[in-house]
Amino acid sequence: MTPPYRLVFFDVDSTLVTVEGIDVLGGGDPQVVALTEAAMNGAIPLEEVYARRLEIIRPDRLVVESLGSSYVASLVEGAAETIEDLKAAGVIIHLVTAGLEQAIRPLAEWLGIPHVHAVRLQFEADGAYKDFDRRSPLTRAGGKEIVVRDVRARTKGKAAFVGDGASDLEAKSAVDLFIGFGGVRERAMVRENAHVYATSMRDVAAHLL
Repeated sequence: MTPPYRLVFFDVDSTLVTVEGIDVLGGGDPQVVALTEAAMNGAIPLEEVYARRLEIIRPDRLVVESLGSSYVASLVEGAAETIEDLKAAGVIIHLVTAGLEQAIRPLAEWLGIPHVHAVRLQFEADGAYKDFDRRSPLTRAGGKEIVVRDVRARTKGKAAFVGDGASDLEAKSAVDLFIGFGGVRERAMVRENAHVYATSMRDVAAHLL
């Protein structure tokens, strides 16, 4: 049976995994956590916090690579099975995240997802933090919508997006189904504006297959 959605876009932090990667890198720094929560709840535009958090943390290459292992260890219950079921049904999966590409790639490879849209960090020769890809739309408000529309312009079929935060909700107009995910963090803005709301990966799968 043909699945109802040929394309499914997943956020990563607090959607496929139970952590916010930038907060892990920040070691729980209250200022970083507060900035993340404000952005994910739609109180502050993402571009106002993106550079600030990285300047506070200045993560080096080794720390970012270790975050990749933490992502794999922090998968939401049922996430791997849902991804496998979608792939088996012929669904094309894309990860769309403002997370750091060097940390997201190991998770994507573990899940067998080749399509990754994330923000690449730049390091000095000794591995110290240098900067991030400031050209990436994913560091700004509306960036996920831009990425989704670009993918859909090149791939036919209906599309769905699964995410937990305000930056995910911005992609709602670019897909046929937006699934708000509250299995890790419940955000009122997302719950009230999603087409449907799911609190487990089992619920997500039920809407996609």
